Amino acid sequence: MPLNILPSHGDRFRLHPVAPRLAPMFCFALLTATCAFASFAFACATPFAAFAVVAAAMLPLRPALLVVTGAWLVNQTIGFGGLHYPVDAGTIAWGFVIGAAALLSAAASSTVLGMLPQGRTPVALAITLVAAYATYEIALLATTPFLGGESAFTAAIVTRIGLTSAAWLAGLVAACEIVRLVDPLGRKGAMSA
Repeated sequence: MPLNILPSHGDRFRLHPVAPRLAPMFCFALLTATCAFASFAFACATPFAAFAVVAAAMLPLRPALLVVTGAWLVNQTIGFGGLHYPVDAGTIAWGFVIGAAALLSAAASSTVLGMLPQGRTPVALAITLVAAYATYEIALLATTPFLGGESAFTAAIVTRIGLTSAAWLAGLVAACEIVRLVDPLGRKGAMSA
């Protein structure tokens, strides 16, 4: 009788593009590569809320936080190294605030996914994205009295970045689904969103 390493259909994880033992490495590779692309394309508008949802949908909280931290480190390395962000106290502080907001977003994502009914539903990911994005933006907004930048929180900017995050989430879920369908390791029946 073969050993079935796939999670049951009743677990809380919504994305299963690869075997569970490979999920942390796959998620890390997916999000850091995507973050590198997003960092060059969008600089300060990297879709960390979407990254947080994907990490929480694939991994338990602790590995999800590590993967989001890795994506944030890639973003900061590209920002300071490749895009030549100014090396001053304000920019460095904003970098850490963005990292903290991304981690809070991942924790919120994990919590929301844990509270939602089990099953493979895009609605669960959409609801989680709303919670993750709200958490992320509120965390950033809360620091503006200390670091400035209130002008970046207009309805138009917040909406545009939110829609961008939704598009990135859809793309990341599609990438996971493609990997699951291609089935690179010859395993059948993995579940996905």
